Amino acid sequence: MISFLDGIIEYISPTTVILNVNNIGYEINISSSTYDKLSKLKGNVRLYIVETAGMFGGTISLYGFLTQEEKDIFMVFKDGLKNTGSKKALDYLDKVMKSLPDFHKAVINKDIKLLTSIFGFHSKTAEKIVALLQDKLSVLKISGKPKWATVIDQNIPAEVIEALVALGYKETRARNVVEKIISELDQIPKTEELIKLALKYM
Repeated sequence: MISFLDGIIEYISPTTVILNVNNIGYEINISSSTYDKLSKLKGNVRLYIVETAGMFGGTISLYGFLTQEEKDIFMVFKDGLKNTGSKKALDYLDKVMKSLPDFHKAVINKDIKLLTSIFGFHSKTAEKIVALLQDKLSVLKISGKPKWATVIDQNIPAEVIEALVALGYKETRARNVVEKIISELDQIPKTEELIKLALKYM
């Protein structure tokens, strides 16, 4: 079983990277957040690897992660949530890469609102994550500090999105803008200020 690979990037796309390891090219599936980071790196890189077999056996696929933490979270999604394959687990990982410490804390604290407003999970999915993954995530050590630990009102993002929709913006667009602004701040501002920032950005 492959634990990690060290090599030179021969080719990269938002979903795939080909890593040259001693003149052998390994095709590895990656998330878009991993792509963003890898595309800025030069020289030798290390990817932590998960090998998965097709549903009916046969082809082995490789999934790569920049840190052991990302690999661990991916495995928790894949093995801990029913009917969640590797592709879906990778999608979920992309959502929580906005802040692994905040995601970890939200699940431990059963904070459904944070999972839906910040990380964009549907309510049913957020509830399933809390119910099925809380124990598994509680034993994982996640480095770094929560970005939104000082949030006073967890309803702020939802309120802002509702306000933007009322002004005529599509919900998906409004959510993406609010999430982008929040990801660049140390803490979430008050509702009125966040609405102004979102309108200026849009």
